[in-house]
Amino acid sequence: MHTNVNVIKHPLLEHSLTILRDRDTQTATFRQHSKIVSTLLVVEAAKSIATAARAIETPLAAMEGAALSEKVIVVPVLRAGLAMLFAAQDLLLDVPVGFLGLERDEETAVAREYYQKFPGRLDGYKALILDPMLATGGSLDETVQAVERRGCNDISMVCVVAAPEGIDRVMERHSGVTLHTGAIDERLDENKYIVPG
Repeated sequence: MHTNVNVIKHPLLEHSLTILRDRDTQTATFRQHSKIVSTLLVVEAAKSIATAARAIETPLAAMEGAALSEKVIVVPVLRAGLAMLFAAQDLLLDVPVGFLGLERDEETAVAREYYQKFPGRLDGYKALILDPMLATGGSLDETVQAVERRGCNDISMVCVVAAPEGIDRVMERHSGVTLHTGAIDERLDENKYIVPG
């Protein structure tokens, strides 16, 4: 097991993830529980964002609170990562977003880039890469490289489920990256799909 892999244990996450996995779950229910899972995962990934003291006045007294002091960018892997983006934007208001569009070749299971848009250099940023499924690791490997090329070296990946093969690939190539996931599944099947998924 890699030390920088964080499997989130929370009863609400486990409940919602079970509903997501159920093949009989209807679309509206799936959407609702996707947001719950995404929110819980982003909350966990955001634990490492730095804060600084901030003096404020409440209606009754002066006090010292805390404010986020680190620049954060969210990078959803298109298109699947968009579902997770909305949960991240609910928690991190006005967060800049970088987009990377990758599609999987169904015969080779290799990711091909079709779109990329980032708001300039990312030096000094903390990046949260969002992708629901970490299967072979190809898409996340490409995304981490794209973020690193822009100067970011503080990267966390947020995935709903992950396969051991994908985790190994990404962690071997990017040992400084952290993964937050709801579950590590058993394996990839012969078609490179996560089982049980």
